[in-house]
Amino acid sequence: MADNFAPFLREFCLGRVKLSRVASQFLHNMVELLHGLRDCLYAEAEMHGPLVPIEPPRGFAQKITNLIPTEHPVRAFSSLEDLRHYVETSILVPIDAMRTSAVFGEGSAQARIMLVGEAPGADEDRLGRPFVGRAGKLLDKMIAAIQLSREELFIANILKSRPPSNRNPEPQEIAAHLPVLYKQMALIQPDFILCLGKVAGETLLNTKSTLGSLRGKVHDYHGIPLLVTYHPAALLRNQRWKRPAWEDLQLLQKLYITGPALQ
Repeated sequence: MADNFAPFLREFCLGRVKLSRVASQFLHNMVELLHGLRDCLYAEAEMHGPLVPIEPPRGFAQKITNLIPTEHPVRAFSSLEDLRHYVETSILVPIDAMRTSAVFGEGSAQARIMLVGEAPGADEDRLGRPFVGRAGKLLDKMIAAIQLSREELFIANILKSRPPSNRNPEPQEIAAHLPVLYKQMALIQPDFILCLGKVAGETLLNTKSTLGSLRGKVHDYHGIPLLVTYHPAALLRNQRWKRPAWEDLQLLQKLYITGPALQ
C-alpha cells in the first residue's frame, strides 16, 4: 500500500489528480504536516548534531560478562532458568548451606529497569522471592508511584542467600555471588539499574562512600545509567528519607521516559 501511495501523493502535489473537496483538503493537511515534521527534524539536527544510535545492548552485556572470571561456570549459561538452577543447587559459601530457599530474583527477562538490593531477609528466605516483607510492600508502592509494576522490572539481590541475623554481606560472600548477578545483568540487558541501599551501590560502583554522596545523581555503569537510593527497609526506620527517595524515583522515571542516554 505504501509503495502505491507515494507516487499518488506526488501526482496529487503536482496537480495531476482530481479529488473531491474533502479528500483534497485532507491530503493538503497531510502534506503540511509532513513538511512541518521535516522542518522540526532539521531544526533538531542543527541544534544537537547528527543523531547517534545508542550503544547496542550487547555492548553492555559483553562488558558485564568480562567482569566474570574466565573459568566461572555461569559464563556458559544462556538463559535465566539455567542460571536459576545453578544458584539453587550450588553451595558457593557457607550461608548457602544455611538457607531455606535461594532467592534468585524475579521479573521480566526483558526488563528495561533492574533493581538490585543487598541480600534476602527472613521473609525472602522463607518464600524464595525478593522483597516480600514489609520492605517489599513499601517497594511495591514506590514502584507504583512512578507508574510501573514488578512484572515490568527485574528485582534481584547481590547475595542469593540470607546472611545470619540479616547482617551485612561479607566480602567473600559478595565475591562468590557477584558473578551470578553479573550474568543476570548480561542476560537481561537492562537500560537502567537502581541500587537499593548503600551496600548495593558501593558494590556495583566499586567504591566506598556514603549513601548521601551516591544518591541524587546518574552514574555511568559500563555504558548505562545507574542510580542509588535508600533501601525500603531504611525508609521504614526513618521517615525523613522518604522525600529524597521519592526524588530518586522521579529521576529514574524521567530517564525511563526520555531514554537511557547518560546525562
